[in-house]
Amino acid sequence: MWNRNSIPWRAILAGGLIAGTIDIGAASLINWLNPVIILHAIASGVLGKASFYDGTTSAVLGLVLQWCMGLLIAAIFVLAATKLVWLKQRWIAAGIAYGVVIFFIMNYVVVPLSAAPFAAHHFSVQKFMENLLAMILFGLIVSGCAHERRVRLPVRDAGSDAA
Repeated sequence: MWNRNSIPWRAILAGGLIAGTIDIGAASLINWLNPVIILHAIASGVLGKASFYDGTTSAVLGLVLQWCMGLLIAAIFVLAATKLVWLKQRWIAAGIAYGVVIFFIMNYVVVPLSAAPFAAHHFSVQKFMENLLAMILFGLIVSGCAHERRVRLPVRDAGSDAA
């Protein structure tokens, strides 16, 4: 099991916060919307349509929700990387695959179960690809942070550290 020192907190924090923040910018560019509107849209997952009328409060809630989701997504990957060596060795392929998984879970599980008023949006191949690429970038940032922070396997035997 993990202890406080074996969990790579820096990789989780860096991956989650950086990817979460860049994802707001990507959504803003994809949809040609102000990032504040994107934050309101994120908050609408909890508040519904009311989030678009709640001003700064719902925008801040959207940012907090985005960062929490980013940290959760990063924690899942980083903790998996402590158990599955190939996630560290092939971090680019793992990041791309993880981004695809994130895309499908967010778009076909999380958003439909939320209070967001736009869950049943019009499908277009262009939007599908743009959002898929954004999530692949998200996955690459998370896996890159895990790789850069040298995610290590938990030490099982105290004697194995002797050099």
